[in-house]
Amino acid sequence: MNPTIQVAIVGAGPYGLSIAAHLRARGISCGIFGRPMEVWRLHMPKGMLLKSDGFASNLSDPAGSFTLKHFCQMRGLPYEDTRLPVPIETFIEYALAFQERFAPQLDSRLVAGIERGGDQYRLRLEDGAEVTARTVVLAVGISHFSYVPESLAHLPAELLSHSSAHHDCSVLRGRDVTILGAGASAVDIAALMHESGVKVSLVARASKIRFHDPPRPGPRSLWQRVRNPSSGLGPGWKSRFYTDAPGMFRYFPEDLRLRIVQNHLGPAPGWPMRQRVEGKVPMLLGYAIVGAQAANGGVRLTLSASGGVIREHDTEHIVAATGYKPDIRRLNFLDMAIRNELRTVGNAPVLSADFQSSIPGLYFVGIAAANNFGPMMRFAYGSDYTARRLTSHLEKQMDKRAYRNSAEDI
Repeated sequence: MNPTIQVAIVGAGPYGLSIAAHLRARGISCGIFGRPMEVWRLHMPKGMLLKSDGFASNLSDPAGSFTLKHFCQMRGLPYEDTRLPVPIETFIEYALAFQERFAPQLDSRLVAGIERGGDQYRLRLEDGAEVTARTVVLAVGISHFSYVPESLAHLPAELLSHSSAHHDCSVLRGRDVTILGAGASAVDIAALMHESGVKVSLVARASKIRFHDPPRPGPRSLWQRVRNPSSGLGPGWKSRFYTDAPGMFRYFPEDLRLRIVQNHLGPAPGWPMRQRVEGKVPMLLGYAIVGAQAANGGVRLTLSASGGVIREHDTEHIVAATGYKPDIRRLNFLDMAIRNELRTVGNAPVLSADFQSSIPGLYFVGIAAANNFGPMMRFAYGSDYTARRLTSHLEKQMDKRAYRNSAEDI
């Protein structure tokens, strides 16, 4: 007989670990499945600096005590809330320590399949074992949602890769590589590849790379704090609203929500990267890709600028740092019947105020919830709101179920 748990969390990144910590503290039987911080450990470049400030890079425990700041103090690591970028290695080390402390029940086996039967779900693990759960929380992060423009998708793997494939930027040392994009991922990889001996260039539709401004010395004035209040997404009233009122964001018109999620905090590398790429990495800015074909063992890009200017650009390999787009059709471990039944907008799930999908007992968090709760869900900062809201809801659901069962026994 398959073991049965109340809640199965699929994914062991910041959201999955935070939810597991809160459920465990409430005494709710939960299993969490997946390799801890796998995307961060294997699909983001070594040496990368987090885009988020230190104070906005915490996982969520019920007491809010095990912060990145606390961890760095324990380990003697440099830390500042806003003035010191967080190395990805420090963040991963912190998250793994969080997992050991708050989610020791982690099962590192991957979930290979999920089917629904009645009011329960059957999870098939990668080794063939099965687990039954009343509730499933999908905290799969970005791992299934890498996006490559259609104009490039026909190229073979030896000529094209997504930025998520470049944990080690030295692998392409000595080759001619072109990075596509103007955001943090594109610029970080361009800098790291250049410093690893790759002949790298960058192509972007943007006419300018918009680096974040470096922090100003000294405390912010009252006027600065009023004009641009601090938030986990950076300064500004819009960002402050998106972090403080994700529940209200759900009530915006659908087209407005989708537009905000797509455009708020657009491509913007961190300020420390400016000196590592400017004057060192050739950039073709203001160019859109209108064609790409394999040629002479590499790729020939046809680029178009404003005014109808066309030029060609030859390279040996393209790295598409073109981001991620939630698409439940790509969650192959979900039974097709579930995927077909889910209500979606733009291929992302439509969710209730408690992260529940149109199928009872199936929940989505993280980037898959961004169209419903706003751009905060694209960052680790959103894990605290998510974990607290979802845990409170599930606890009430458990209480209702227990009440119904006891009433039936009378």
